[in-house]
Amino acid sequence: MTETLKGGARRGRLRNGTRGVPLPLLVPALAGLAFLVLPLIALLVRTPWRTLPDQLTSPEVWEALRLSLLCATAATALSLVIGVPLAWLLARTDFPGRRLVRALVTLPLVLPPVVGGVALLLALGRNGVVGQWLDSWFGITLPFTTAGVVLAETFVAMPFLVISVEGTLRAADPRFEEAATTLGASRFTAFRRVTLPLIAPGIAAGAVLAWARALGEFGATITFAGNFPGRTQTMPLAVYLALQNDPAAAIALSLVLLAVSVAVLAGLRDRWMTAS
Repeated sequence: MTETLKGGARRGRLRNGTRGVPLPLLVPALAGLAFLVLPLIALLVRTPWRTLPDQLTSPEVWEALRLSLLCATAATALSLVIGVPLAWLLARTDFPGRRLVRALVTLPLVLPPVVGGVALLLALGRNGVVGQWLDSWFGITLPFTTAGVVLAETFVAMPFLVISVEGTLRAADPRFEEAATTLGASRFTAFRRVTLPLIAPGIAAGAVLAWARALGEFGATITFAGNFPGRTQTMPLAVYLALQNDPAAAIALSLVLLAVSVAVLAGLRDRWMTAS
């Protein structure tokens, strides 16, 4: 009897393992993997390793990297401040038009970033729907400034945070919040003392994804904030500019962004994805 069970377990492992993968599925799966990995391998192969230290120690690279990290962090912080309450609203309340609001929140995920930049110009530019009042009343001009970079990155990155936090809120048991309110806590106190600790992993995962997306933002940034070294030129914009004049520098800058992205995704996987 024991031998029969062991033999069945071994056969089950074979069926569930790589030996049991049908060939019509294995071949396109490997082709898809090669398609995604090959450009990264080409980047590593063509990297000018001998001149890489000189490329990465130039003041322009460090200025673009500093600005990228600063703006991505500020965009993530802004996304947390306004994105977490928005996710709670979508997950915990029922109001007319909620599906439409959710669709509008996720629209920047599929909207071309350049179109997002044009929309930001029309809304917050000097002659924009809101920007003209900001300029005339408060003297605030957002386009082609560092603040404009932060807003452009927030526009494209915040949906990642909202989706992650909303999914975590829907998976969390709302009875804990209800129990806190029956004990005399207000809705905000229940959210702050009960809900936030429960959904902290989802918030952290969404924040990391939003930060990574903000770090790599290009289209909306160059459209709304321009490409001014030291003020709005982030790493993706520096890569684009270097590709036209110095391909070796563009490869070096791309390698830096690749290393940062891999580190972020590896940290996200180890800390939150496996925990779930």
